[in-house]
Amino acid sequence: MKTAVVILNWNGIQFLSQFLSKVVEFSSNQDCEIIVADNHSTDNSISYLKENFPEIKLIILDKNYGFAEGYNLALRQLDHQYFVLLNSDVEVTPNWILPIVNFMEINPEVAACMPKILSQFRKTHFEYAGAAGGFIDKFGYPFCRGRILSEVEIDNGQYNDKSEIFWATGACMYVRSSVYKELGGLDPLFFAHMEEIDLCWRMKRHGYKIYNVPEVTVYHVGGGTLPNESPRKLMLNYRNNLWMLYKNLPSSQLYSTLIVRMILDGFSAFVYLLTFKFSYFYSVFFSHIQFYKKIKHYRKKRKEDSYLKVTDCIYNRSIVYDFIINKLRKFSQLRIPF
Repeated sequence: MKTAVVILNWNGIQFLSQFLSKVVEFSSNQDCEIIVADNHSTDNSISYLKENFPEIKLIILDKNYGFAEGYNLALRQLDHQYFVLLNSDVEVTPNWILPIVNFMEINPEVAACMPKILSQFRKTHFEYAGAAGGFIDKFGYPFCRGRILSEVEIDNGQYNDKSEIFWATGACMYVRSSVYKELGGLDPLFFAHMEEIDLCWRMKRHGYKIYNVPEVTVYHVGGGTLPNESPRKLMLNYRNNLWMLYKNLPSSQLYSTLIVRMILDGFSAFVYLLTFKFSYFYSVFFSHIQFYKKIKHYRKKRKEDSYLKVTDCIYNRSIVYDFIINKLRKFSQLRIPF
């Protein structure tokens, strides 16, 4: 089969029981195989899958490798032309695979795509982690068509055009397998969070494009593995964002951008301290310690990698400044083209 739909599961039996039947139903006649890669779950996920979905291929990993390496280990075992990385907490809709795969077939320069992603709780609204396509600003802060920082828009069809984007969300990401393997897949040191943005940045540095194809819509719960208020999730986001910048920025921008970003992170930590969110303060502090510990590793990778400077789909202003000072709340209010 041409496409592998791969769900990375970790203690997600509640989502498998809620959403997997629709994945199976709506993937029939889509020239795809459904695979669940289990990240050493300690709930009853494996027995549930064997009993209720015996037709689904299982890849059972020996420990929890996180999102990044869990997918890497699973996808190395597959030889399909396209991979769909699908979170277990995503509700898919009819004909959700072929429109995007067909788009990638006729556009060989496109390495990854994503559908329109709406909230599973509020189906009139975009979902935080992806919406209608991801972007970053000049300091590495991610945002989306349909979501600026904490502000999520109602979907009124305003982003229903196919559009080149900077990153596709790992919640539902269609990837050309040859490119995924060429670039070494997701960075295992990230463990979880920001790894798909890093991969998309590397794809763009190698001359590939990323697209949103809103002809397909899916609904995402979000926060299924780590809740949004988790201090560990906050640490991973801060740490991995710094690693991503260090890995991918050209030398002419690297240190000036990192200095500003660290000042902004310090300001965030100070706000957490003033508001008695001590676990969040520690998360920011610890993320920077972790960043410095791996500088030598990533410095070596910078010397080995090629560096095509990427400017398209990067907002050349501060999205935080525009959100707080200029009161910009919608993607359509930003200065486009960037």
